[in-house]
Amino acid sequence: MKTKPEFPDQKATRLFLKYSIRILLVIFVTMPLVFLSRCQSNKTGTSEAEGLAFHKWAPIPPLGWNSWDCYGPTVVEDEVKANADYMAKNLKKFGWNYIVVDIRWYVENDKAGGYNQDNPIYAMDEYGRFTPAVNRFPSAANGNGFKPLADYVHSKGLNFGIHLMRGIPVIAVNKNTPILGTDIKAQDIYTPEGQCRWLRDMYTVVAEKEGAQEYYNSLFQLYASWGVDFVKVDDLSARIKEIEMIRKAIDNCGRPIVISISPGGDRPENAEFLKNNVNMWRTSNDFWDNWTQLKNQFAILERWIGLGGQGYYPDGDMLPLGKIGLRAERGEPRWSGFTKDEQYTLMTLFAIFRSPLMFGGDLPSNDEFTLSLITNKDVLNVNQHSINGKQLFRENDLIAWSADDPKTGDKYLALFNASDQQPIVESKAIWKSEQMTNEAGDQSVDVDIDITGAKKLYLVTSFDDVIGFSSHNCDWIEPKLIGPKGSISLTDLKWIKASAGRGMPSINQTARGGKLTVNGTEYKNGISANATSIIEYDLPEGVTRFQVKAGLDNGTAGGGFRGQGPNSQFVMPNNGKFLVFTEDPAGPVPPDATEVSVKFEQFGLTGTHTVKDLWTGEKLGKFTDVFSQSINRHGAGLYRIH
Repeated sequence: MKTKPEFPDQKATRLFLKYSIRILLVIFVTMPLVFLSRCQSNKTGTSEAEGLAFHKWAPIPPLGWNSWDCYGPTVVEDEVKANADYMAKNLKKFGWNYIVVDIRWYVENDKAGGYNQDNPIYAMDEYGRFTPAVNRFPSAANGNGFKPLADYVHSKGLNFGIHLMRGIPVIAVNKNTPILGTDIKAQDIYTPEGQCRWLRDMYTVVAEKEGAQEYYNSLFQLYASWGVDFVKVDDLSARIKEIEMIRKAIDNCGRPIVISISPGGDRPENAEFLKNNVNMWRTSNDFWDNWTQLKNQFAILERWIGLGGQGYYPDGDMLPLGKIGLRAERGEPRWSGFTKDEQYTLMTLFAIFRSPLMFGGDLPSNDEFTLSLITNKDVLNVNQHSINGKQLFRENDLIAWSADDPKTGDKYLALFNASDQQPIVESKAIWKSEQMTNEAGDQSVDVDIDITGAKKLYLVTSFDDVIGFSSHNCDWIEPKLIGPKGSISLTDLKWIKASAGRGMPSINQTARGGKLTVNGTEYKNGISANATSIIEYDLPEGVTRFQVKAGLDNGTAGGGFRGQGPNSQFVMPNNGKFLVFTEDPAGPVPPDATEVSVKFEQFGLTGTHTVKDLWTGEKLGKFTDVFSQSINRHGAGLYRIH
């Protein structure tokens, strides 16, 4: 059969159509695959952003024991083992599994009631890395480090952790020790700028210096060889460059090590950076066993709602419960200063906020009540597994928080009665200062007031901020009572009772054992207290005047960042105000208990629901539209709404 002849133009057209169709077929087949691949790529990227590898090392808020509240910088090996033994026997089955040795385990001759910064004897290896003091940790002899102790803790089915200060030891710089695996030495990577103000063991490591990252790498290689599972890195908050170096060092050490940073200083606007670099970050300065600080936690933690997640947690600090202060950095040996109601408040708030829980008391000393606080399965389940925790309301210091049970859809409800006898009614003061700040030039005022006829004297310090990032170190310098027989130093009298924001007031020294310093001048005589503080005295007969210099202690520099770039230092601001009373400064006492009510619609429920008290285990019955309970003053309740 003959075909019609094709002209050149017709042939070209047919070829064009033939190959165009093939190209279109390729596009139609491959585009969905490309699109699917792109979607999967985006999904993977999102997953990585929401769940970094190190987040998996702490999938639920860590539960553990830390030696700080009871032993300060003086804990020894037998005490660590005793607490590990107790945890393994009594707490492990409830999820408690970290044993952490806190600050200055490398100093042979440290002390309680402050730090020995006069003549410390350090234990350090040839590469400028601190090692455990053998007189305190005998198993560390012969270069063993913490490995034998970590092995002991691991044999109990627990995890082992240590505290460290950021930076490189001053003694390593003085000796110019080599950095492991390099030709670089300690003096090549340090700067004295930004040195920690309250403990001067370390210098800042300059991230841009060659050998800086290698030094941190060598540290965590050492800790990994010891079997360390957890590090609490101090003086690290808001120090971006060193946080990044430590993150890299952990990721390359070959061992999963959970990282907690302290003290307070980070702010909610930094949450994304913190999430991408650490597992836990402190939300406040050191938290001790007094109601003022506990009540302040409501305002602090409310600011961090929704900013934690699986593997990364805002940390309300340790639980100062049980027997504390045995040889602490501050405070005398004591049972927790919290009342039982206040202890329920602390555990309830930290549970529904999902803060990590690090017990501070000496575990073997626990009484039955303390043990019951930390072994309630229902309460711990709220801490470990609830979601969407938030504050529902705060009205006249009656507070409600809620959260969800992700498995059942049930609601958790926490009720708090934080109402107070107002501790300080300023209108009752016979003298008061303005709020002082160390950003101002003059940080003191001379006081000379008439107290004729008074039987009592109350020295009070207070402050206005509540966010938890400021220091409030206040000094009463050379306080004198003037009477018919001349002057009497107030420090020669015993106070009737005293309280302070952190620890107790101190005579003739700061709470950390330092010299009293106001406006750059050192004083030998005076009273130092961290606000809010109230000190009560009975006055001798015939006293007519009270004289004192009231001022901020210079142990804390002005707040904010000091310096620029990688060597900048975040310094806590110091502020406070001073008041003098000759009558009890407190206001009227509120009722012992108050009804706290929540409408179900406030947390997304309607109709009738059954309620269980998680602290007592009691089923309270069915409630329609609203739930009310009588809550003791300073107390709390925690409930499951089904």
